[in-house]
Amino acid sequence: MEWLSEGVYHYEPQHPPLARVATALGPYLAGIRSHRLPGMWNEGLAILSDGGNYDRNLALARLGILPFFWIGALVVYLWAKRYLGEPAAAFATLFFTFLPPILAHAGLATTDMALTAMVGASFLTGLLWLERPIPRNSLVFGAATGLAVLSKFSSLAFLPAAFGAALILHIVSEPPPLSTALQSGKKLVPQLCITALMTCLVVWAGYRFSFGHVPFTSLRLPAPESYAGIAQVIEHNRQGDPSFLLGSHSNSGWWYYYLVILALKTPLPFLALLVYGYGAIADRGSRGRGTRLALAFSLSILLFALASHINLGVRHILPVYIGFSLIAAAGATDLLKRSAKSRTAGWALGILIFWMIATSALSHPDYLPYFNALAGSEPEKVLVDSDLDWGQDMKRLARRLHEVEAPKVHFTPSVPVDLAALGFPPVEPNDRTKPSPGWNAVSLTVLKKARFGLWGDYPDVKLWPDDIKPTEKIGKGIWLWYFPP
Repeated sequence: MEWLSEGVYHYEPQHPPLARVATALGPYLAGIRSHRLPGMWNEGLAILSDGGNYDRNLALARLGILPFFWIGALVVYLWAKRYLGEPAAAFATLFFTFLPPILAHAGLATTDMALTAMVGASFLTGLLWLERPIPRNSLVFGAATGLAVLSKFSSLAFLPAAFGAALILHIVSEPPPLSTALQSGKKLVPQLCITALMTCLVVWAGYRFSFGHVPFTSLRLPAPESYAGIAQVIEHNRQGDPSFLLGSHSNSGWWYYYLVILALKTPLPFLALLVYGYGAIADRGSRGRGTRLALAFSLSILLFALASHINLGVRHILPVYIGFSLIAAAGATDLLKRSAKSRTAGWALGILIFWMIATSALSHPDYLPYFNALAGSEPEKVLVDSDLDWGQDMKRLARRLHEVEAPKVHFTPSVPVDLAALGFPPVEPNDRTKPSPGWNAVSLTVLKKARFGLWGDYPDVKLWPDDIKPTEKIGKGIWLWYFPP
């Protein structure tokens, strides 16, 4: 909103403007403008609550992310169709658009779906550019890469890792003579310059062609906010972020964090097809090349993420599902071919696809806290935060408190929000040492990460909700008790 109505971008430069401007566009067209409040959270809450239309404003913001979901699905389809053919393209699009993590973040006003779509678009247009390095393809590749950078700065790590992995794969599988490689490289240089210039121009345009002093140097450069943002991301990763996994807490994360997340947040039929689809990599034709490129894309992103100290959910590696959808589609296509001769293969394919669709449908509307059966019946012992409780059940809690005519409630939300605007009665913070008389609601993210200061920094104190079973559960992320006075 600051970008649209004030012409500047200052609140939090560690996230670039593309997705945020997209989410602000709907409210802006509805007449909302910046409130110029100090602090990003205060300003955001004021925008959402503007005119007393919280639900409408939030819906308008979320609508801005839907085009990125469509772009992501289109990238999957075009990539699969070019390298795997039909019906693999249909299978890949089906799998991608039925993945609960994809559906969850396609409906939230955040940056993660934009990153997924534009990183995928950059990689695909890069492949097309390598096949035919002409000016038009150079411009398209540069524009897609610029939009990826404007989506999230993790693209600056993901894309070099993905292209590097693809280059290594090409050298290993089809090693060219040195003279041929040098000659080809010389021919690419002019077109690469066009791509780089286009990327820089798009990024600069994303910051409204700003020009100014870069904080950590004495230079004045285009888009100074981008340099400040990259510096913030580097510092954020250096310091880490409070995270929770398998009952443990860490401020620097775990190298296996994202492996656990993928194993538990991905539907089992998709994982089965993914494993089976690796067999297509042995194929030396175009189909095998397509699956190998998809594998290089997703695994390079995943491997880079394993070194990250910011472990805050599957949303941070959402682009891996683009490549994985293609590999699962290769597996489905192979089963379809085998079904002509083997009834077992046909039944296996039918069961896996039905299982995949049913899994997605049955998780509606709770795509965000979806876990597969491997997580067990208490996923809060494994993961919280944006994988389980990101505040999505607070309106359900408000409705329940209204039903029981609660005069007040003791509750500490996991995210800053105007609770009165959601219909809450008077709210007091939770007491960490004992339940308060009356209604007590506990966010699972707050509970599991309480040792990082959300309830005070008490690393050695056991909290009372650990010992008392809740009276009822609100959605997937909130527990509720009633204690008579």
